[in-house]
Amino acid sequence: MTIILVVVISLVSVLAFRFRKQADRFVLLPQRVVHHREYFRVISHAFLHVDYVHLVVNMIVLFSFGTSVESIFRNLESHDVIRSPHLHLAILSFIGITGSSISTILKHRNDPDYAAVGASGLVSAIVFTHIFFQPMQKIYFYFAIPIPGLVFGILYLVYSSYMSRKQKDNINHDAHIWGAVIGFFYPVLMHPPLIRYFFENLGLT
Repeated sequence: MTIILVVVISLVSVLAFRFRKQADRFVLLPQRVVHHREYFRVISHAFLHVDYVHLVVNMIVLFSFGTSVESIFRNLESHDVIRSPHLHLAILSFIGITGSSISTILKHRNDPDYAAVGASGLVSAIVFTHIFFQPMQKIYFYFAIPIPGLVFGILYLVYSSYMSRKQKDNINHDAHIWGAVIGFFYPVLMHPPLIRYFFENLGLT
């Protein structure tokens, strides 16, 4: 499932780099989503990226953490905790993309010039689902500095919140924040008793 996501997003993004005018029809434009009911943009924007660096970084992270989350879901299935790990990953991906866009759409619904692309909301959701199950496993910050997952998650949210308030770059930090929230709490929605698993991995039970 993760490999399929990575391949499809990569292929669509590469095509979009070549046919940018056509790709503009699928960018997230909150003003058009709200006032022109172009709801498809809420999903389609996740399959587009600004450039190859943006695409490659997102796909590396998605592949790394997506395969981990898939493995965790399969393990849960083997213990009769959930059914159909692929379905759950698909649901997580869908709500990661759409749910992480809601605050952006509301904030910029009357701004005709605001546009966003990228799978960052989806990627954040996948990363934080991984953190839920492996809170003390090291995550390599900038691919070099090992930090416990939970510490990384907290720093990530603090930084994203700060940058969202500053609004000094062209990154959709709100999508990062809400994707992270969705990803972290999805396991509890999937199977509420899993919250005990999180605390056990922190050594708190």
